[in-house]
Amino acid sequence: MEQNQKDKLNVKIWPTREEMGAAAAADASALIQKLQKQKEHLNLVFAAAPSQNEFLKALSQDSRIDFSRITAYHMDEYIGLPADAPQGFGNFLKAHIFGLCPFAEVHYINGGNLDPEKECLRYSELLSKVHIDVVLMGIGENGHIAFNDPSIADFHDPKMVKVVTLEQVCRQQQVNDGCFEKLEQVPEQAITLTVPTLMNADYHFCMVPSKLKAKAVHSTLEGPISETCPASILRTAPNACLYLDQESASLLKAAEKV
Repeated sequence: MEQNQKDKLNVKIWPTREEMGAAAAADASALIQKLQKQKEHLNLVFAAAPSQNEFLKALSQDSRIDFSRITAYHMDEYIGLPADAPQGFGNFLKAHIFGLCPFAEVHYINGGNLDPEKECLRYSELLSKVHIDVVLMGIGENGHIAFNDPSIADFHDPKMVKVVTLEQVCRQQQVNDGCFEKLEQVPEQAITLTVPTLMNADYHFCMVPSKLKAKAVHSTLEGPISETCPASILRTAPNACLYLDQESASLLKAAEKV
């Protein structure tokens, strides 16, 4: 494992995505256990994507975590998919962790709400009543975090949750990941937690495997901290760690990886 730091962001690079996911889950578990000795209840936000598979599998199987003292949220959801669509992020998380572990509560974003703005207000109200302890996330091929694509990301967004129109590269990623067969099937709009909502958490774990993410990783670490690569904001977070495999780190110079 190679380890370094870019601004405030810790970076760990593992040979394979399996090792990366297991290591990230072990680190997240250790933190959760530590926090549970200090606080009675925790609030966690989860990302839904195939890039999180190895991490979620390891975390969901960790018996040292008291999930009954954790409330779970997720960070984004498509608008307009059928309620039982496997591509729905709530359904993905239910299959990979929410339905496997005895959480105190799970709060799903309802992308089927006929009034998406009203759903944003409902979810914002839920989040406004709690403090998010840990965000468990990934980075998109265009550098997005949650569904904050470069064209709509706002590091000073006044909203907590909002409706967004997805960039084509973001929608194409869902095809690249095997979630949809073709671009036309990918919804054009979604509900997402905004950048400030995500960044107001105390801790951030960001798991990013695959060569498809190499360009975004390079922009995150070596480009400017700006909305042109929303994930670059992680470099300002005091307790954040970016987990990579050799493929996602492949565009980083050797000197940058030591």
